[in-house]
Amino acid sequence: MRIAAIDIGTNTVLLLVADVDERGTITPVHHEQRLPRLGRDVDRHQTIHTAAFDRIAWILNEYKNLAAQLRSDRIVACGTSAVRDATNRQDFLSYLRDTTGISVEILTGDDEALLMHRGALSGFSNLSSPVAVIDIGGGSTEISYPSLNQRNGHIRHERYSLQVGSVRLTERFFKHNPPEPEEVENAMKLINAEFGRLKNGNFGNYQLVGVAGTVTTLACLDQRLMEFDITKVSGYTLERERVGAWFRKLCKMTNQEIRSLSNTTEGRADILLAGVLILDEIMNHFGFTKIIASERGLRYGLILREWERTHSSAHSE
Repeated sequence: MRIAAIDIGTNTVLLLVADVDERGTITPVHHEQRLPRLGRDVDRHQTIHTAAFDRIAWILNEYKNLAAQLRSDRIVACGTSAVRDATNRQDFLSYLRDTTGISVEILTGDDEALLMHRGALSGFSNLSSPVAVIDIGGGSTEISYPSLNQRNGHIRHERYSLQVGSVRLTERFFKHNPPEPEEVENAMKLINAEFGRLKNGNFGNYQLVGVAGTVTTLACLDQRLMEFDITKVSGYTLERERVGAWFRKLCKMTNQEIRSLSNTTEGRADILLAGVLILDEIMNHFGFTKIIASERGLRYGLILREWERTHSSAHSE
C-alpha cells in the first residue's frame, strides 16, 4: 500500500509518500518540505492569518498532485500546535477541505506525541535501552517514553505536549538579534516551568532520540554539511557538550550569520536558537548525555496508523 501523509506544522508543511508492506515496514518513496510559517503570530493573537489560508491550500494542492502522480492509494493530513491553538481553526479546516478536498485532522498533543514516537522508532531496530523521543516543533514540544508502573508491573506509554516551541519562544521573547541575555533567561524560565508537567523526571537509563528540524539541522551543522544528507543525519549522535557549545555559539550570532552556516538553516535561521535552547535545557534538566537524530517522526506515525486501520478493516471483511 502506498500512503501520502501531510503534516501541517507551525513552521513547516511536510509531505511523505511511502510504501507499507504486509509486516508494516515503511519504505519512503518521496519527501517534500515547505516553510510557510503558518503559526506566525498565533501565540500572540490566537488566530491564523487569513493570508495563510491560501498559502497552505496552495501547498496542499501541490502535494495532492504529487501524491496522485506517485499513485498513492490514499492521503492523510494533520494539523498540530498552531492549528490547535487558533480560535479560527474550524474556518481554516473548512477552507482547506473546500479548496483542496483534503480533510485535515487536528491532533491532540497526546496523539501527536504518540504518533511521533512510533514514527521515530520505525527507523531503528538496534536500540536496546528504553527510548524517550522528543519533537521540538514551532509551537510545542512533544515528549514520549515508556514508563513502568511499580504497582502492577505494566508498561505505560507516557506522552506530553509542552507549550514551548521554537516559533513561540522566538516571537514571545527574542526581540533583539541576537537576543539579549535577559531575553534568553526569560525563555529558559518558561521552558523549565513546563518541565514540571512531566511525572517521571528520572531518565537515567533512557536513550534520547530527536526528530524534526532543530535536531536534524543541528546534526547537519555539527558535521559541517552545507546540504541535507539523510544518510549522514539519520542515526547521528550529538553529545550534550556539543549541543551546549552550539547553543552558546548561536546566542552570539545574528540570523544572517546563522543562515550563512549552511543551506539547511533556510527557513529556520531566526528560530534555530530557540529550538536549540529547548533541546539544551531538556538534556541538562533530565540528565541526557547524548541525543540520536532521526529523520522520521509524525508523518511516519500517521502512515503506520492509516496502514493499521486499512489492514484491520480488510482482514475483518
